This record gives sequence, C-alpha cells and structure tokens, in this order.
Amino acid sequence: MGAQARSLSSLGLTARGGANPEIIGIAVDSREVKDGFLFAAMPGSRVHGAEFIQYAVRMGASAILTDVLGVEIAAEWLSDVAVVVTDAPREALSRSAALWFGAQPEVMVAVTGTNGKTSVSTFVRQIWIELDLPAVNLGTTGVEGAWTAPLAHTTPEPITLHRTLADAKANGITHAAMEASSHGLDQRRLDGVTLKAAGFTNFSQDHLDYHKTFEAYFDAKAALFARVLPEDGIAVINLDDARGVDMAAIARARGQTVLAVGRDGGDLRLTAQRFDATGQDVRFEYDGKAYTARLPLIGGFQADNVMLACGLVIACGAEPARVFETLPHLGTVRGRMQLAATRKSGAAVFVDYSHTPDAVATALKAMRPHVMGRLVVVVGAGGDRDMGKRPLMGQAAAENADIVFITDDNPRSEDPALIRAAVMEGALGVGGTASVTEVGDRAEAILRGVDALGPGDALLIAGKGHEAGQIVGDDVLPFDDVEQASVAVAALEGRLT
Repeated sequence: MGAQARSLSSLGLTARGGANPEIIGIAVDSREVKDGFLFAAMPGSRVHGAEFIQYAVRMGASAILTDVLGVEIAAEWLSDVAVVVTDAPREALSRSAALWFGAQPEVMVAVTGTNGKTSVSTFVRQIWIELDLPAVNLGTTGVEGAWTAPLAHTTPEPITLHRTLADAKANGITHAAMEASSHGLDQRRLDGVTLKAAGFTNFSQDHLDYHKTFEAYFDAKAALFARVLPEDGIAVINLDDARGVDMAAIARARGQTVLAVGRDGGDLRLTAQRFDATGQDVRFEYDGKAYTARLPLIGGFQADNVMLACGLVIACGAEPARVFETLPHLGTVRGRMQLAATRKSGAAVFVDYSHTPDAVATALKAMRPHVMGRLVVVVGAGGDRDMGKRPLMGQAAAENADIVFITDDNPRSEDPALIRAAVMEGALGVGGTASVTEVGDRAEAILRGVDALGPGDALLIAGKGHEAGQIVGDDVLPFDDVEQASVAVAALEGRLT
C-alpha cells in the first residue's frame, strides 16, 4: 500500500506499553490484512470492527487501532499485537491514512450541503480544466476529470480516499474538488485532507434515519468548517439558504475568510437570469465588476451551483474574469437535470438525482421557465431510509407538477407498496389540480410519463439520476433512468427494431 514500511509512531499513533512495530500496510477489512499490517477496528452502526480482530491477528496484523469497547470485545486476541486505544478512532485512522499515503493534489476544495454537492464539485473541476489545470472531482459519480477511477461511496472511507488522492497526485493531478457528505463528515473521513477552500450549498431534510435530528444533521455538515477546513482556509457560503448565516458564523469563529455568494447579497452575486428552451443567460457581479455568460444548463438553481463553483475557484487564486469566461463551456453533470431523450414533438425528458423533498420541488420549479406546456414527473422514495420524507416527496411533486406518476425508487428491504402509499398520501393530501397516478413498476411509470407528453411539455424522472441499478431486497438489478427514457421514446414512436 505505501512505498515503504514505517514505524507505528510515524503514523501519529502511540500503542499501549510503548510498542512501536514496523507497519507495511493499513486495512479496515480483516480480509485485506497481511503480515505487518495495522488493522483499524472501527465502531459501526450494525457491528463493531473489533469482532474481526481475531481474523486480522490470524492474518498477521502487527498492530490494532480501536476504541475502549473494541478492546473489551477482542481482549483475548490482543496479547501479541501492539494496541492503539483512542476515544476518536475514526479521526486517528484518517490522519494515519493521510500520513501513510503522504500525497494529495496541491489545491483541494470540498463541498457540503443537502443538494448540489455533485454539481458544484463537477463545475469546479470543469472550470479548472478550462483554465488548463489538471483537475478531478471526487464523489457520488466516482473520480471524473483528467484522471478517472471508481468510488463506492460519496465520501470514501479514509484508506480508499487517501489512496485515491495519492494516485491522483501521482497521475499529475494538481487540483481536486470533492463532495463532503454528512456521513463522511460525521465519521471523520475527511480529517487529514488538506483543504484550501470549502463550500456550503444549502440545508434541508435528508438522512434523518442516520442523524435523527435536524440539528445533528446540520452539525455534521458544519464540521467541514468547524473542524476540517484550516483556520487560514476560505469558506464559500451560500447566503440565500436560511442556514447560510449560521454556517458563515461558524467559519468566521474559526478565523476563516468568508466569501459569501447569493442573489440578494454577498461578495459574488447573481443579479439577472433569462431562460429559454436550451439554457439560460446570467449576469454575475464580483468585486465591483459585472460579468455576463451563457449557461447551457436547464434549471435556475444550476446558476446558483455555478456561482458557488466560481467562488471556490476564485478562492483558490484564479483570476475572476477568466473564471467567468469558461462558463459557456460547462456541461451537464451526469444524472443532474440531464437531457435523456426528446420526442418528435420536441417534448423533452430529463433525469435528475433529486431524492429529497426540497430537491424535487427545486428541480420542478427550476424547469417551469424553460417549459411552455405541462410538467410531468415520475417520483418515488427509497427504502431503509428517512421515512418522514416520503409524504413530503409526494407533496413536493403534486404542488409543482401537472401530472405525477408515483413509482418505486430503491425499495431495498422494505415492501415497495408501503413506500408508495406514503408518497401517495403526501401527493393526494395537497388537494390541488395535479393528476396523481400510482405505477409500481419504474419502467412502466417512465413509459407512461413519456406517453403523457405533448408538444411543449417536459418530463422529469426524479430520484436515481446517474445510478445504473435498482436495489430490491439484497439485489442490485440493472436499471438506468436515462436508458429507460430513450427506450420509452423509441417504443412509443416506432423506432425500436
């Protein structure tokens, strides 16, 4: 894993009794342990990693990193290995992984918020590349840009994250933008990443199955500024969001410079916007100067994402005028307001990752100015996740679309019909004029949504975005919303062979 063996103490770890063995690798999976490895036994939501210490020891681990509970669980297996015990094992692992791999791109930024993280980090990367800087973005869609690699999580566990950053640096990448998920921040996966700037998009309901309360969820997001971003870093904060002022206060309390962005005020402002069928024209103001640009992007909120991306790139030292010159070259982020298909009538089908009530409402409201006719939406909610947002998903769809098809998302281990019923309850409770129909099969729902389109109409397929599979039980079945939209259009217009 690393270039050479090194002492446990060189990774910032102190073992009980002063033991200081040579370490040749780090692992959080006992199956990956080899002779001389450090095995990190982390507390988990379902099982403690200490349950696997016995296997790691048998595989030749020379050191164990864990907490007090881990020691209690695996006491009988710890007599012949160095043991590092800490109240913050996740933080210790992150910092040790950073020291082990020892390299990351010179300029790094991270973005947090409920919605927009992928779009902002992707736009940051696209702007950097337009400025001839070798750049990548890391997150939900993997590692994309001048060097590519797959990722299993939005914010990977520390060993994978720091290995990826070191590989990116070795492949000539100098600039990287990454998504900072609330789970990743809460589990301290970003500790050890050296950031020059960090961004905040917005805050609304999501992941309450994990965080339990809004404040715990907000605190997890705020950790990007309260703990991870250095004191000399620059915080780029969206002041249009209700919690933007709170986030800016947290950043200033740490001594960070705040670059505020917004429509109503800030250092970087979006002052005008004009929509048409293929994109929008925008006007920004920064440092007393105005800049206009054409954005080939659907959705008013995309201009907000672009604005935050510009703020991050400027915070990292780019010349503002050059940053704004790149904007006409930005491309749609995969699975984010992505044009998936077009009917002969001109009616368009878009796929978007909007999987929270706020994101669904924002996406539909943003589409309105681009659409002359009716808005159709296909929407659902995931299983084994925040149950409270399900009726709110239906409500957001029915309040902002003309025709609603409620279908399955990723039901996981739950009964899909019960999930749909909760979404339906919210949609029917609106009492508006929207037509609401339940269609369990997602492919059929997309087909019916496409079939409902007339000239001037548009369809939004919400929830799964870039995902190429649907999780049913323990199985991941091949399913791609973009592909299904194309198949539906082809079938309805007699173009299937």
